[in-house]
Amino acid sequence: MAGGLLGDNIGLKEELIKKACAFAFKAHKSPREHYICERKSEAYIFSFPGSWVDTDWFASKPFGETKIDLDLFPSLRSVGNDEPALVNEAFLKRFDRILKNSPFKSEVSKAFAEGKQVVFTGHSSGAAVAILATFWALEEYLNPTKTPKPKPPFCVTFGSPLVGNHIFSHASRRENWSSYFIHFVMRFDIVPRVFLAPFSSIEQSFSTILPSLTPRSNPLTPNVSSEFYSTVMRNAATVTSHAACTLMGSTNLLLETVANFVDLSPYRPFGTYIICDGHGQMIVIKNSDAVLQLMFHTAQLSNLDELSVVANNSILQHHFYETGLEDSLGMQKVVYLNKLDDLPLSADHSNTTISTALDDLGLNTRARLCLRAAGELEKQKFINEEKIKKEFDDKAKPSMGEMEGYKRTCEIQKGYYDAFKVQKEAKDFQANVKRLVLAGVWDETIEMLKRYELPDEFEGNQEWIKRGTDFRLLVEPLDIANYYRHLKNEDTGPYMIKARPKRYRYTQRWLEHANRIPKGVISQSTFWAELEELCSWISSKKPFEDVKERVLQLEQGIKKWTDNRELTKEVFLKDPTFIKWWGALPQEHKAVSCIASLVSVK
Repeated sequence: MAGGLLGDNIGLKEELIKKACAFAFKAHKSPREHYICERKSEAYIFSFPGSWVDTDWFASKPFGETKIDLDLFPSLRSVGNDEPALVNEAFLKRFDRILKNSPFKSEVSKAFAEGKQVVFTGHSSGAAVAILATFWALEEYLNPTKTPKPKPPFCVTFGSPLVGNHIFSHASRRENWSSYFIHFVMRFDIVPRVFLAPFSSIEQSFSTILPSLTPRSNPLTPNVSSEFYSTVMRNAATVTSHAACTLMGSTNLLLETVANFVDLSPYRPFGTYIICDGHGQMIVIKNSDAVLQLMFHTAQLSNLDELSVVANNSILQHHFYETGLEDSLGMQKVVYLNKLDDLPLSADHSNTTISTALDDLGLNTRARLCLRAAGELEKQKFINEEKIKKEFDDKAKPSMGEMEGYKRTCEIQKGYYDAFKVQKEAKDFQANVKRLVLAGVWDETIEMLKRYELPDEFEGNQEWIKRGTDFRLLVEPLDIANYYRHLKNEDTGPYMIKARPKRYRYTQRWLEHANRIPKGVISQSTFWAELEELCSWISSKKPFEDVKERVLQLEQGIKKWTDNRELTKEVFLKDPTFIKWWGALPQEHKAVSCIASLVSVK
């Protein structure tokens, strides 16, 4: 949990960190510039100036958040849940202006082309823009479809406000990008905590506070800083207490009631945090739930008499990064909080590095319990994944083997889909049993994912993507056959609109995201549902022109999947449902169909 040079452990040398800090503050001297670019022998450093206008921090109430632009940041979402991240709207708009109104894109492209280390940096609100710039660069240059891949960029921030919700942490870990974000935070700096308070609670004082956050600003009156500090920390207490109860698995319905009646900030930390205690010591922590707890507990008062001093420090420390970092990097008193579930629970004043660090931060037993709970939750997620793996090996794997055998047997006769739909033989009944076994395993997995009870990396794991894809391609056609066999479409509606289970929607999204391909309405596993709907339409003597576009799309999909050997010709030659559909199509359409050469049905 302790030991080793900081640069060796985070992947970025101390000298480059110092340069990033210097340029982050240098950018403040050019407030009218979108950014400044410094080309060094070993790196390109892009730094962004801060803004001291409140509308550049809060675009709207209560917290100024909006949905992320998925065209710019396609990875900033929960893939299976199809939930976009929330981001600070003012910061997003500012970054968008930089992309549109400056040579930023071309300069970044040049930096990557030269093969140098690229670093994005900023202090205060400039740091927030640096974060978005880094995500944009990762999307542009390091997504899975890009070859060859350049050196990953780093983002080094100093006193950064929070930028987005929990999905920033979830997505950055899923993409294996989290380690590229390094955030330095002084122990009492108020800015990293500001967005834990709704704007309405600090609106009157915020415009007064902002100018004091600039370098070389005039000091505030004690009353103003004390009131601002107290308001922010009171809201931080509410957010962290609610989060702590969730971490500890509380089932008290009061938690839900609080969330319904109290505006709780959506903003959460992500990446690697390095908390500087002001005396040369640096505490490194990567667990975002634990970082949130530290944001509250490390800035607590020992008694009310300290209020004016701590409140003043919360402003002063926002300017202290250059000097403080120089001292800290020189001293190399670094503590790594990795095994949170083993933290000592009391201030025992022992000589161990961990105990000393926690004592120096003033962490009481409650704070340490919160950190332990964050560690236990992270550990539990990996335990849950192991349970799912065992379930897969014990139940899903054998069932998949039997289903594959069933498919091979059916394709000798009249086709996999229709054999299951008709259900005439004992093997069809057994296949249905195995289908239900597999559905149970995958439904349990998906429900855990929905509740974020599995590791963030799960949806990006190639092994699980392959398992999910194999399962979907093999079993979903049978779900569709079962649905139309029982005529559920007549009561419920089309399968794709009303009845497609999450176990197939999630696993399809995993594959689409991994390969960065557009969302497909019809896929290799679902074309049977479209076939059934089109067959029903045409058989009812309704105008073909009304569904012609859908027929063309289906045929184009079938042609593509066949060319890619993702579908076999047996589907077209033997399956009665396909033969019936093809036979019902107008002769003039079949004559020019792109799949005419694949089909031997007259």
